[in-house]
Amino acid sequence: MTESSDAFVEFERVQKSYDGETLVVKDLNLNIGKGEFLTMLGPSGSGKTTCLMMLAGFETATHGDIRLDGKPINSVPPHKRGIGMVFQNYALFPHMTVAENLAFPLEVRKMGKADIEAKVKRALDMVQMGAFGGRRPAQLSGGQQQRVAVARALVFDPELVLMDEPLGALDKQLREQMQFEIKHIHEELGVTVVYVTHDQSEALTMSDRIAVFNDGKIQQLAPPPTLYEKPDNSFVAQFIGENNTLDATVDSVDGRFARVRFNDGTLSRALAVNCGGPGSQTRLSLRPERVEFDANVEPDEEGVTGLVKELIYLGDHIRVRMEVLGNRDFVVKVPNGAEVSELRVGETAGLTWRAEDCRALDAA
Repeated sequence: MTESSDAFVEFERVQKSYDGETLVVKDLNLNIGKGEFLTMLGPSGSGKTTCLMMLAGFETATHGDIRLDGKPINSVPPHKRGIGMVFQNYALFPHMTVAENLAFPLEVRKMGKADIEAKVKRALDMVQMGAFGGRRPAQLSGGQQQRVAVARALVFDPELVLMDEPLGALDKQLREQMQFEIKHIHEELGVTVVYVTHDQSEALTMSDRIAVFNDGKIQQLAPPPTLYEKPDNSFVAQFIGENNTLDATVDSVDGRFARVRFNDGTLSRALAVNCGGPGSQTRLSLRPERVEFDANVEPDEEGVTGLVKELIYLGDHIRVRMEVLGNRDFVVKVPNGAEVSELRVGETAGLTWRAEDCRALDAA
């Protein structure tokens, strides 16, 4: 986590309740560095959007402090925070042209006409919309409107830009294109971005760090590779990327590793990340691409066996769905070109993995 002295945005023990009883944000402590692209990721109702709205000033914290560049902003109204905002529904003025939409926040700030024209042109060129200044929003596609919304959030050179599910209304191909464009703009300008989404692939693509929310709390805060490769608990493992789980009982713990026992008596080894001592329940986390087939494996500490249920050709890889130790949707990803000709639906196959790639987590 960014040290408080280096933080540009700070949440200190922030709580939010709408009814005075139920907390939708619980004791949030979060520091965001200047120039960082931080994504708040989580399912609906996890508290991520509420945090963004409190930072924007559209919601008020029930308890705790929010600081921007070292200054408390709890009592500062939204229009005086100097924050750029991008929403999913674009929020463009329909009666104004594109250029007039961008000029509006500059006119509010009493800028001169020449400066306004220069800044509007620069912002539109940045999002490849320089030729569309005279059009109205209704004359633009959804992707073009979102580009204009991004330009409007950046036109007055804010140090902080908040984005609330900005690409949710776009189709898959355009959404992926806009992800890279927003990331490139962020890198070019060095502006601090706080981004909210429920799309984990979007978060992995764009972020410097990701705060994974659930039940009003941050479950893990880390760079994308760390979240994917080293989830701290079962929720993060399931929410970030595709993940196989196997329920087991801890048999023993030796340093970094735990030996676990499955219901059929099979033993295996895993990293002891977030599990209890001998006799406690645990859930093993395994990424599909880290599991390999081994025709010679026998159930022991080096591997298990499973029943092949389905083979799905997906171009760059073959997706093999299996029933393994009680999990009926255990998936193995086999790169295209790998030898899988011996696999048959309805037959048993041996599986192996490295103990370092198997994480023993909480059983919840």
